Amino acid sequence: MLQRFVRMSFQEEHIKTFKELFSEVQPKIKEFEGCHSVQLLQDSTDKNVFMTFSVWDSEDALNNYRESDFFKATWRKTKVLFNQKPEAFSMNIIQ
Repeated sequence: MLQRFVRMSFQEEHIKTFKELFSEVQPKIKEFEGCHSVQLLQDSTDKNVFMTFSVWDSEDALNNYRESDFFKATWRKTKVLFNQKPEAFSMNIIQ
């Protein structure tokens, strides 16, 4: 299993827009083959900072999602809302 973390920071005036967008796409992301879950987290002190946490069967499953037209369209809508470059990390559980 692969855990994927994506840290994003948004312009304050775009937070509501991002939350609405994520609410729309979250169920569709969960439907992708190989996706077990996807959650949205918000920093407890910096309200502009969010993180998505998703669990995938494998790197291949994640890459199939990332290469989809759905992901590309969603990312195009999301990236214009950022106030910093996003960071992404893929991790495997070892213990």
